[in-house]
Amino acid sequence: MRKLTYFIACSIDGFIGDPGGDATSMYPFVTEEFLGFLKTEYPETVPAAGREALGFHDAKNQRFDTVIQGRASYQLALDTDVTSPYAQLREIVASRTLKESPDANVELISEGLVGRVRELKAESSDLGIWLCGGSQLAGELIDEVDELVIKTYPLVYGSGMPMFGSDFRPTEFTLDDVRTFDNGVLVRTYSRKR
Repeated sequence: MRKLTYFIACSIDGFIGDPGGDATSMYPFVTEEFLGFLKTEYPETVPAAGREALGFHDAKNQRFDTVIQGRASYQLALDTDVTSPYAQLREIVASRTLKESPDANVELISEGLVGRVRELKAESSDLGIWLCGGSQLAGELIDEVDELVIKTYPLVYGSGMPMFGSDFRPTEFTLDDVRTFDNGVLVRTYSRKR
């Protein structure tokens, strides 16, 4: 069974963006050391254009072969005329508003999301599924999330878009690993306690 991993960036207080979802205040923390980590361990999580610009467009996927993202996350790419931001992966976008995919590499899901995720998890593959965001999508899929990889930036937002847009319901995970970087970024890995 493949894992669904929520690999996400957040502030110290658990927000993935400001109240409008903007996370550009986290960008200054993406240093050469941190990019080296991404290039080596999670190259597929860097958008195709970024991989090209950084010189690792042909890096082999290390962890994931599929990405799932919400409509708002996908809109960030569409706003820059990019229809397949993660061309190195099979892309799935959960949307109730998009009626037709603008790219052959992008599958749209408007209903039956949990069922589709379970189908993906049952596929035979050595690589997992990356839940890219956003908040509402993560809230809908919390019961399917097997692993959390949280890139915590040394910022406090005070308010904003939470990691999980869902009702209160404690869900337990076990801490597996913590990696620290010179700029104060932490990458924590948790596995689902079932």
